Amino acid sequence: MLTNVLAELYQRDLEKLKAEIGLYSHEKDLWIMRGEISNSAGNLALHLAGNLKHFFGAVLGGTDFIRDRDSEFSERELPREAIIAAIDEAAEAVRTTLAGLSAEDLAANYPIDVFGRQMTTEYFIVHLATHLNYHLGQINYHRRLLAS
Repeated sequence: MLTNVLAELYQRDLEKLKAEIGLYSHEKDLWIMRGEISNSAGNLALHLAGNLKHFFGAVLGGTDFIRDRDSEFSERELPREAIIAAIDEAAEAVRTTLAGLSAEDLAANYPIDVFGRQMTTEYFIVHLATHLNYHLGQINYHRRLLAS
């Protein structure tokens, strides 16, 4: 079932995200923004964690997580450990929620309107995986640009 494949891919990519955050030589570099780079790696990682905890945990899983999207992009200077803890929480929300989804759940419309149109839960959680990878790539480039 698709949920098994997605669970493996999300786990893999969230581990890569934690690794990227850990590879920054200096913790303060997680928060650097330069030129046209308007989001730091720290903010992108917090955004990904908040996104997954909201759309998987709260919306699909019924957790009590309340998202503060603005703070995902305005927070500065959080310790690396806090970012990694947020990623771990997101991984748990994804893992737990995917394990509980049936084929009928995947075929049903996603419970909230996200893009101004209805879409299936299956479509949206695949979209979330591509969103994760998009920002994961940005973080990788950010880290390597700073190292050069």
